Amino acid sequence: MQRRQFIFRSTQAALTVALLPLAASAGSPDLAAALAPPAADLPVVSEVSLGDLQLQLLSGKTTARALCEAYLARIQTMDKAGPRLNALIELNPDALTIADALDRERKAGKLRGPLHGIPILLKDNIDTGDKMQTTAGALAMAGHHAAQDAFIAKQLRAAGAVILGKTNLSEWANFRSTNSVSGWSSRGGQTRNPYALDRTPSGSSAGSGAATAASFCAAAVGTETNGSIVSPASCNGLVGLKPTVGLVSRTGIIPISITQDTAGPMARTVRDAALLLSGLVGLDPADAATKLVPLARTPLDYTKGLRPSALQGQRLGVEKSHLASETPAGALLRAAVEVLKKEGATVVEVDVRKATEGVGQAEFDVLLYEFKDGLNKYLAGTKAPVKTLTEVIAFNKANAAKAMPWFQQEILEMAEKTDGLASEKYKTALRKVVDTSRQALDVALAGAGNGGGLAAIVAITTGPAACIDLVNGEYDTGPGYSSAAAQAGYPHLTVPMGLVHGLPVGLSFVGGPFKEAELLALGHAYEQATKLRQAPTFRAAVG
Repeated sequence: MQRRQFIFRSTQAALTVALLPLAASAGSPDLAAALAPPAADLPVVSEVSLGDLQLQLLSGKTTARALCEAYLARIQTMDKAGPRLNALIELNPDALTIADALDRERKAGKLRGPLHGIPILLKDNIDTGDKMQTTAGALAMAGHHAAQDAFIAKQLRAAGAVILGKTNLSEWANFRSTNSVSGWSSRGGQTRNPYALDRTPSGSSAGSGAATAASFCAAAVGTETNGSIVSPASCNGLVGLKPTVGLVSRTGIIPISITQDTAGPMARTVRDAALLLSGLVGLDPADAATKLVPLARTPLDYTKGLRPSALQGQRLGVEKSHLASETPAGALLRAAVEVLKKEGATVVEVDVRKATEGVGQAEFDVLLYEFKDGLNKYLAGTKAPVKTLTEVIAFNKANAAKAMPWFQQEILEMAEKTDGLASEKYKTALRKVVDTSRQALDVALAGAGNGGGLAAIVAITTGPAACIDLVNGEYDTGPGYSSAAAQAGYPHLTVPMGLVHGLPVGLSFVGGPFKEAELLALGHAYEQATKLRQAPTFRAAVG
């Protein structure tokens, strides 16, 4: 379920131009140009895994610089022209210089790890202390340069990743309007889904999803409060992991919720997601939630447990209402369950959705309170042109033609009216959300009435991508499963489950806290048994 849905329910030349076009072309895409092979002197990067890229780097077949140039050429051809996905909001003007330095390190025998020289994209709500802006897609934040990297950006640089640029997103991580469209921001315009250009990439990590699916990077980092990693991953045919809250630091990320926010990897394979996750985790003294991570149970390398036989002997719960769904996604889930059984898993029915009914409004209240508190604290420590939520709202009103051409800022205004985290209303709502969601998941995972504990719960991540409708906003396309894990702060993995009319749908694996390694192993085994991901074809529309 996407956040707005639960609200209703309760190339060096490319580097010289930092800001990509703000509006996607309405014309027919030049698919021949978009799908043409790269120039002879550039490596092939389309659909190439992070692991394969690293093998090419290790063998000397390519360099970090060449990889960056290949991705930049592809971005130039397909984001600025051709299909015009508009997934990128800004490119890093220092990317090639950074790549050159990493190539020199490699030549000198210094290797930082599996991310050394790998181009990665970050969502534009993640601070980078460089020449790129951090704006959450908002015109009100235009011109804001963070004083230093977010903790996870530091982690990635230390691991040798090249931060190639920033991706577009749903403005303020889709926490602005009750009538919003995923993938639209006032600074970045509308991002489009590479599987059908008239469809939403889903949100709010829309640009990270579209860019990764289109092979504009080896992998990308998204952020989630409720559905904003797993939903765009599902709708863009990707693997997406929302980690346990606290596994990945939130320091230097423009916030919504102190209790639900987390960053996480988005990639084309489970192994690539595991590699990127390994580069993100770390104890951050500035984020108290990371101190709760059981370090003894947290692997340094999340790829080590990946094996095709991981489903053998496992007990899994399948969401009862999803299993009975009459939608095309329901048919995909039933087929997925048969695969899980064939691979040696025992599957029983669970009913987490019923146990968490009625929590949506309480969650929305919590997010309103935490957004105002967190954003004001974030802005106070920056040189951003706006210093408070009050000033953001005023900027949007004064610049409504550009900042609010399609939908308004009802959520910002509701958040502004909250009276602080000491409020009894906030505390009561928070207890309801956390207690209800954790109890529902804990009981289900414990296997109460089902003959034993469960390794994970499986379900439909979300329905196929909706049409982009800037006038009426988004609509539901079927059952989704982000809320319980988001509210509880538990991990949630999505893996491609198949296509509905050429639009991807993901299979969710939800587990207990800090069970990322186990979920990745299960997802990898399912992925290897099915190999259902298909590359995008950049159709103008479905049909």
